[in-house]
Amino acid sequence: MQAENTYWEMLTRQMSIVTPEEQEKFKNATIAVIGCGGIGGAAIEMLARAGVGKLILADMDEFDLSNLNRQLLSTFNEIGHSKSETGAKRVESINPFTEVEVHNTKVTQENIEDIIEDANIVIDAMDNVLTRVVISRACKKNKIPFIHGAIHGTLGQVSVFLSNSDKDYESMFNLPSVGKELNDKTIDELEKVVTGTPPAIGPAPNIVGCFEAMEAFKIVTGIGRVIVAPKILTFDLLDLSSFKIEDI
Repeated sequence: MQAENTYWEMLTRQMSIVTPEEQEKFKNATIAVIGCGGIGGAAIEMLARAGVGKLILADMDEFDLSNLNRQLLSTFNEIGHSKSETGAKRVESINPFTEVEVHNTKVTQENIEDIIEDANIVIDAMDNVLTRVVISRACKKNKIPFIHGAIHGTLGQVSVFLSNSDKDYESMFNLPSVGKELNDKTIDELEKVVTGTPPAIGPAPNIVGCFEAMEAFKIVTGIGRVIVAPKILTFDLLDLSSFKIEDI
């Protein structure tokens, strides 16, 4: 009983926004965050603080010095440490009532369905198109909401793909993989969509991660309006009047 009381006291400030019944849905929800870097770190933080029941974290990478300008989970002490395992420790320090499942592995066509099989929602916090296609296809097949987020420099975007969305991730962005098997040729085409290391400034991935966490909260609780594809939220932090939701 004491633990239950502590959980609800932790969430006092948001309980004028959601009903206890709506929050209870979030308390029982399982959300997978694929990628625990810049976007993922912010999403993980916000989901834990919002009282999510379970998080599934997947990332094979370790922190390095170049992550420090933007990735909330990174510190000098975490350099060389697993991003997904660090994410789990962070969640435990914020909200010990959130269960965490860690997959310190590369996400592939072979393992994605095992990783997300218990998820009510999947958050895309990746930095490459190929893995997004793999995740989005698995979500579409299993009718799991797929929340897409991406950044490039000061630019950011967020959109939500539901089982009844007019477009899926690949068709919405007109990717070369649309309607094709993910064989070696298609994979090669996807890997050429974005080349090199994209620029990133601290606020951009963190804003996207926070938006993604809020979209997940809205989907689970039923409050607010979700940014359902083909609608997409876009912004450029160098022009604050650029924040808009449009159809593409």
